[in-house]
Amino acid sequence: MKRCLQLAQLGIEDVAPNPMVGAVVVHNGQIIGEGYHRRYGEAHAEVNAIASVENKALLKESTIYVSLEPCSHYGKTPPCADLLIKHRIPRVVVGLQDPNPLVGGQGIERLRNAGAEVVVGVLEQECREVNKRFLCLQEKHRPYVILKWAQTADGFIDRLRTSADEPVLVISNPITKQLVHKMRAENMAIMVGTNTAILDNPSLRTTRWTGRNPLRVVIDKHDRIPRTNKLFTTSDAETLVLHTYDWQEILHTLAERKIHSLIVEGGQTLLNSIIADGTWDEAHVEIAPLEIGKGVEAPKINLPQNPTANILGHQIYSFKKH
Repeated sequence: MKRCLQLAQLGIEDVAPNPMVGAVVVHNGQIIGEGYHRRYGEAHAEVNAIASVENKALLKESTIYVSLEPCSHYGKTPPCADLLIKHRIPRVVVGLQDPNPLVGGQGIERLRNAGAEVVVGVLEQECREVNKRFLCLQEKHRPYVILKWAQTADGFIDRLRTSADEPVLVISNPITKQLVHKMRAENMAIMVGTNTAILDNPSLRTTRWTGRNPLRVVIDKHDRIPRTNKLFTTSDAETLVLHTYDWQEILHTLAERKIHSLIVEGGQTLLNSIIADGTWDEAHVEIAPLEIGKGVEAPKINLPQNPTANILGHQIYSFKKH
């Protein structure tokens, strides 16, 4: 199952809003096939794993391990449970039952009714962690929310600026900037508030890492953001403009679009309002060895006692709310 999870994560940039899934076929203690869900709309992990088995006759004497319950319905691909039954695989080990109501135990039931031995719940917590985004959308009906910002050692995220002509304070270093773009490639949407969009004029695209651009979400209650800004003039990424600061309404809107993950990059007002609301899941805070004396204060949040990493002198705090 650990190998299934390794394989599953290879699809992190391409399978959303589907879950990441890995599958491994074992015969007499030897791996004879493996695969993962590579891209949304394409073959699932079980299909790729079975296809990789050279001698298909061995399947009727094998065990297949899969990190998420095999699907039982027709979507963009046929049911994987039927494929396992077709090849008469006698034993199926499942990491996690699928909470999607279209599956929800039906794949497991179908396999058992066909005579297969099915074991469920192997490394279940690890399987949940890999698919925390997918599970959040299925179980809580909202995106998995990641708060992200960089601040100075004396607690500021920017200088006091009133115009986009004034330069943005550069806090991150080249490596931490690259990691931010990796995060963008791994999540479906990224959001900023009105002032950040106006003063920073960000493009919010994935340029320092391979992978797709996230959906850009901007709050602009009174249509103040110039349509000449990069959010509207870079055509390789979609931009969604919302005219509300109601956080629950925003999450509902994104869930309706099947957005399973959202990075919130700023600014101060937006981040503090979300922290006050309490509906967020993870935070990534970078603290640079830089002091500016005065400026825009960083969001108010309780950081862990110790940083997760130190990258060229920049302390990184990555933690979950619970």
